[in-house]
Amino acid sequence: MKTEREKMLAGEPYDAWDKDLLDERVQSRKVQQKLNNSIPDTEEWREAIDALIPGNDNAYLEPPFRCDYGSNIKVGKNFYTNFNCVILDVNTVTIGDNVLFAPNVQIYTAGHPLDVKGRVEDAIEFGYPITIGDNVWLGGGVIVCPGVNIGENTVIGAGSVVTKDIPANVVAAGNPCRVIRAIEN
Repeated sequence: MKTEREKMLAGEPYDAWDKDLLDERVQSRKVQQKLNNSIPDTEEWREAIDALIPGNDNAYLEPPFRCDYGSNIKVGKNFYTNFNCVILDVNTVTIGDNVLFAPNVQIYTAGHPLDVKGRVEDAIEFGYPITIGDNVWLGGGVIVCPGVNIGENTVIGAGSVVTKDIPANVVAAGNPCRVIRAIEN
């Protein structure tokens, strides 16, 4: 039988109020509190980032930063996020090398059933992975929805809501986000 965590990471419906998941989120909040109360480029700040996102390679998180777990976020080299980033990482979020997030970027792997019983009475959640390729720039206030893949070298314009995959080497914007033009490299 699968644990709720295993179901969560498999994209299956799961109980978000499972004690083990709740304990893990509480521990993550404690690390986020340290991060969000620290000054960037200090030892305390770096320790908090390394504890929150294990295996990161020179990630730079401008406080405040919020996430569910942190352990489900995988970042490449030189990841930078500006103020007020929110990553709901109930499933994996894979971010490539040299990726930049402007202020208020929101990455949501989490979702809820549409029916009232599943959503409210049973408190069921699900999550789908998100992948962001190398050299991507997400403009201010971009929202990326569950299950989306964004190709390398792509720029997503400020205020966009990304509901479907966006290919590599394009500028895309809007709500819903759509390709505006190709980027010549």
